[in-house]
Amino acid sequence: MTITTLPRTNRPLTLRANTAGELMSPNPVSLREDATVREAMVLLIDKGFSAAPVIDEAGRPVGVLSRSDLLIHDRENVDMLGKMPEFYTKEELMAPGGEPLGKGFQVERVDRTCINDLMTPTVFCVAPDDSVHRVVRQLLDLKVHRLFVVDDRGVLVGVISAFDVLRHLVGDIVENN
Repeated sequence: MTITTLPRTNRPLTLRANTAGELMSPNPVSLREDATVREAMVLLIDKGFSAAPVIDEAGRPVGVLSRSDLLIHDRENVDMLGKMPEFYTKEELMAPGGEPLGKGFQVERVDRTCINDLMTPTVFCVAPDDSVHRVVRQLLDLKVHRLFVVDDRGVLVGVISAFDVLRHLVGDIVENN
């Protein structure tokens, strides 16, 4: 294992942004409030997101859904299968339209729960013209990983995560890498 040491410096780290609008990731991927658990799981896993904003029909954030919310839901909702028969009738091996199921078929029990039943309904927002000082202070004071950026109508226009703040740091540590 190689351990790399960074050069020591007295030069402070500074943010290379002045406003929330400069700091945010614009047009964030979001979930509709009527999306199912399955849709949310596919989005979060496929995109590699730890969480996503949940929006209403007007595009306003109404909550946030995290992978942790999905794990808790999965843990609390154990779906036990009924006793499996030792044989199947010909009718049981037909799809609803009457077509026969192929060999080795599987039937998935899909969770139809809507994410608005699982999401955290608290939304912490900032305006695009809020200062980065206010953004960082809110992240720390609220002990959250992300803030939503909304326009004057309350419509979601961006998201600021702790990683967005780190990406905008300027100093010897950041510039040497």
